[in-house]
Amino acid sequence: MVDTIAIVGASLSGGRAALGLRQDGFDGRVLLIGGEPHEPYERPPLSKEILRGIADAESVSLVPPGAYDEAEIELVLGTRAESVRPTDRSVVLADGRSITADKVLLSTGADPRPFTLTGHHLAGVHALRTLDDAVALRDALVPGANVVVIGAGFIGAEVAATAQARGCSVTMIEMADLPLQRVLGPTFGALYADMHRSNGVTLHCNSMPEAIEGSAHCTAVRLTDGTALPADVVVCGIGVTPAVALAQSAGAALDNGIVVDGHCRTSIPNLYAAGDVTSRPSSYASGLLRLESWQNAQNHGIAAAASMLGAGKEFDELPWFWSDQYDVNLQVAGIPSPQDTIVWRGDPQAHDGAAFYIRGNLVTGVVGLNRARDVRASMDIIKKQIPVNPAELADESTNLRTLGKR
Repeated sequence: MVDTIAIVGASLSGGRAALGLRQDGFDGRVLLIGGEPHEPYERPPLSKEILRGIADAESVSLVPPGAYDEAEIELVLGTRAESVRPTDRSVVLADGRSITADKVLLSTGADPRPFTLTGHHLAGVHALRTLDDAVALRDALVPGANVVVIGAGFIGAEVAATAQARGCSVTMIEMADLPLQRVLGPTFGALYADMHRSNGVTLHCNSMPEAIEGSAHCTAVRLTDGTALPADVVVCGIGVTPAVALAQSAGAALDNGIVVDGHCRTSIPNLYAAGDVTSRPSSYASGLLRLESWQNAQNHGIAAAASMLGAGKEFDELPWFWSDQYDVNLQVAGIPSPQDTIVWRGDPQAHDGAAFYIRGNLVTGVVGLNRARDVRASMDIIKKQIPVNPAELADESTNLRTLGKR
C-alpha cells in the first residue's frame, strides 16, 4: 500500500506529477520538495517574456495561487534534498529533516554547466536557469548596455534576441561555425546567423572566450585571439547537465541522466524519475534519449504520476519543442539529424517554410519557420514511419495530414 509519495524537484515535471497524482485519484500524502522558494513555474518565458519585462513571477506560475493547498499537496520549498535513501525509504533535507516516503520521484531537471572562465565571479556575469536568474538579468538589460552572450545555442540565441529588442548592443560568441548548428545543422545555422546579424547582433563564430576582464564588475570579454569585447553584462549560455547527484548517491543507473524505463522507473525499486534529468527509451532514437523541452518535462511528469499508481502506459511521445527569436517562431518535431537530407516547403529566406529531414525515404524530423501548421500536420508521417516522395513534401498543394493517414 502506498501512503506517501515524495517528489524531489519543484519543477514543471514535478509540479505536473504532484497534480497528476491527485487527478488520478491518489488520496495519500504528497510532498513536493524544491530548492527554490518559488512554486513550480514555466521556464520558456524566462528567456523571452520575463527578460522583456512583459511578464512577472505570478504570470509564469504553473497553476493559480492556492492550487496546491486546494489539492492538499504539501510544499517544502527553499530547502534542497541532500540524499535519497532507498533502504529506509527516506529523503533527507538540507535542514536536517528526514521525510519517509513509500515512493520517490526525482524531477530535479538540469543545472547550468560549470562556468570557470577567469572573471566568472565578477558582478554583471549572469547565467539563466531560474526565475531569480531571469529577474536579475532583466534588470541589467538596460538600453545601450554592452551585452556579450557566450554560447549560441537556443538559450543564448533567445537571450541575444531579447536583449537586442530591449535596445542593448549585443555580441554573441560561438565556438562552432554557426549558431544552433549542433542541433539543426548548417542550413538552419546559416539562416539564424543571417537573422541575428540583420537584427544588429554581432556574431563571433569559431571563437572562444579566454577571460572576463574587470575589477569588481565586468568590463570586457577577451577572446583567445586577443580581441576584447566591451561588456557591461555577460551571459553564459553554454548548456546544462542533468542534475543526477541524488540518484547517483542512491545507486541508480546513470547514462547522460537517470536511466528510466518506459514507466519512469529507475534501477532502484520505488524510485522514479521524470523530465530533463532522465534518459529513457524512445522508438524515435537509437539508444536512450534525454530531452530538454517543455513538452517532455510536462508530459513525462504526468506519466510518472500514473506509473507510480500502477496505471501508467509506456511513455514514448514524439519529441516536439519550439523557440521564439525576433518575429520568427521555430518549431521542431521528431529528431532531425544534420546528416539527413533536407527538403524544403515554402520560402526559408522569408522565414516562412518547413524543412523535412529525410533518411532513405523516411522523415526523421520537421523544422518549421513560422509554419506550426506544417509541423503539426507532419507528426503522423514521422510517428507511422510513412515512406515519402520528396517532391510531394515540397509541393505546397500536398495535404500533409492526408499523407499522414496512408
